[in-house]
Amino acid sequence: MLSRTADHLFWMSRYTERAENTARMLDVNYQTSLLPQSAAVAQVGWEGLLSISELLGAYNYQHGDVRANDVLDFMVKDESNPSSIMSCLSAARENARAVRGTLTTEVWETHNQTWLEVRRMIRAGDFERDPAQFFEWVKFRSHLSRGVTLGTMLMDEALYFMRLGTFLERADNTARLVDVKFHALETDFYGTANARDQEYDFYHWSAILRSVSGFEIYRKVYRDVIKPERVADLLILRADMPRSLHASVNEVVNNLGKVSDDPSSETLRRAGKLRAELQYGRIDEVLAMGLHAYLTQFLDRINDLGSHISHDFLQPV
Repeated sequence: MLSRTADHLFWMSRYTERAENTARMLDVNYQTSLLPQSAAVAQVGWEGLLSISELLGAYNYQHGDVRANDVLDFMVKDESNPSSIMSCLSAARENARAVRGTLTTEVWETHNQTWLEVRRMIRAGDFERDPAQFFEWVKFRSHLSRGVTLGTMLMDEALYFMRLGTFLERADNTARLVDVKFHALETDFYGTANARDQEYDFYHWSAILRSVSGFEIYRKVYRDVIKPERVADLLILRADMPRSLHASVNEVVNNLGKVSDDPSSETLRRAGKLRAELQYGRIDEVLAMGLHAYLTQFLDRINDLGSHISHDFLQPV
């Protein structure tokens, strides 16, 4: 496959996944902002959201003080922000258009219709009327895109590069979400808290789990009250949790192996080593190292892996 074609397919999927993950992160922040809390705590939450995407500087340059409505507009509608939902869906559609002949009609029409519909919804003010419903729509369109891709595309290199993009982006975004949300928690893992703190923590962790479609999964796996260390275990080390770091890296390694001609390549070696550490890791070891330090290191390695994939297979920048 031409590196240019692989590049468009890879980034088409990355941008679609990024739009979905941005919607998930905005939704959890929007939902938790409705809980009783001080203005200072709410502001920390919105600042953390911008930090997840490394956009705090760009936001401050445009808007100054962090306010909920401005953050929502910046992360949803602002096309000068390359990580906004509008920018991601536009970039996904443009990458799909560039390789229209490689995609099935259903895949192309799904991306094209998503872009046309989101523009109509923004112009009609649907987002302002019901942000939560808008975020659900973005997630649904991403699910639809993946389902149509798996249901209609030939299982060849084109599909493997699309899957590579999806799961590399998912690993990156899940790590950012876990890092910022755990970092922002006021009580430590093993500290005592009064009844009100425990009630707030329950809604806080429930919202985080719902943001990665993990609330019902947590109940099924642990059958216990929500505990931060178990949330970390679910979202980092559980291979059967679809949005966990382990599950995402598994998919990266599997699809990388299908497009790589050299089973001993450095890129595949690095991906395999990262998977092995997740496969045989334990959450107490992760917490002993420090969750923030562990996730920062993970993000560095995911970004390094993305650079190696670009160097080996994609259009050179």
